[in-house]
Amino acid sequence: MIMSDIRMYCTNFCPYCVMAENLLKSKGVQISKIFVDSMPDGFRELFDITGRRTVPQIFIGDTHVGGFDDLSALNSRGGLDPMLVGT
Repeated sequence: MIMSDIRMYCTNFCPYCVMAENLLKSKGVQISKIFVDSMPDGFRELFDITGRRTVPQIFIGDTHVGGFDDLSALNSRGGLDPMLVGT
């Protein structure tokens, strides 16, 4: 079983980022975190990539899942687990 690459754009002090990380870690996956508040122009780059200005912004493979609410809703619908396993 191959696990999908997970990237999360976040900030150092974001409770929704922590909740997203905890949900993903409960699934046994590793996350690559990109701290936009530690990068020059990080928020502008985040907007250019996602069209959104809020964190977290989560990618599973090449798919932009969205923020924590989107991730949580995906999990509730049973759609998260299949995305976490690459083929």
